[in-house]
Amino acid sequence: MKRLTPWILVGPASLLVLAFLILPVGATLVETFADPKGWLAPYAAFFNSGFRRTVLYRTIEVSLITTILSVILGFIAAYVVAQMPARWKSIMIIAAVFPLLTGVVVRSFAWLILLGKNGILNNLLLSLGAISEPLTMLYTKGAVIAAMVYLFVPLMILTLAGVLEGIPKDVTEAASSLGAPPFAVFRQVILPLAMPGLIVGAVLVFTGSFTSYATPQLLGGESQMMMGTFLYQRAMVTFDWTGASTVAAIMVVVTITIVVLMTRLARRMNPMAA
Repeated sequence: MKRLTPWILVGPASLLVLAFLILPVGATLVETFADPKGWLAPYAAFFNSGFRRTVLYRTIEVSLITTILSVILGFIAAYVVAQMPARWKSIMIIAAVFPLLTGVVVRSFAWLILLGKNGILNNLLLSLGAISEPLTMLYTKGAVIAAMVYLFVPLMILTLAGVLEGIPKDVTEAASSLGAPPFAVFRQVILPLAMPGLIVGAVLVFTGSFTSYATPQLLGGESQMMMGTFLYQRAMVTFDWTGASTVAAIMVVVTITIVVLMTRLARRMNPMAA
């Protein structure tokens, strides 16, 4: 009976994962290989299209830039929070979590008000005399990246704050007392110890950015279409279910590949995180 206890405990959760994740994804992948024109015909049609390749490359580029910026900004903010007294630390964590209490659509829509031609930023620049006419900031790659970073930096802060707080101060103080300059302490002590949190945070940010729909749709439009919006278009506008399944399958493969490469690169850079 004791041998069966672990299987009994994990059984319900495993069945749910199988029913609502593995089987649907598997059915999606199988459908892409059932095309009458050939089992690789949907993938050939995707990669033979310059527009579709551009959408894929743009999505990877935006996701990687968003991940890098979120890691940098999130690490700085989390490090500052980790050094604060307990009272202020709680306040800052609440401030970081607060944007997550609103929906993605609401937070993305706020950028429409901020970056529009009659938006807050353009009006401010015009009033300061910095520009003579409103700038076109919406429906650009920069607008999508800025909104993505805004969405995912709080998640990065939450991931790293606990990790950085758990680094013993005695370790960093010992390194400093042995003559290590601040940058060496950061590179040889803090960064390796924080690498597990960085890996987890970077994976969460990349996967969230790569599969995002609402933000690219609202701020990128047709000119900056990404894979999430392209998938929706294939499935709900043109009702091309085989094409939509192909896009979904490519997204799954690319996401897993990039995540594995990011993890291996991070571990190679810091063997202590392996």
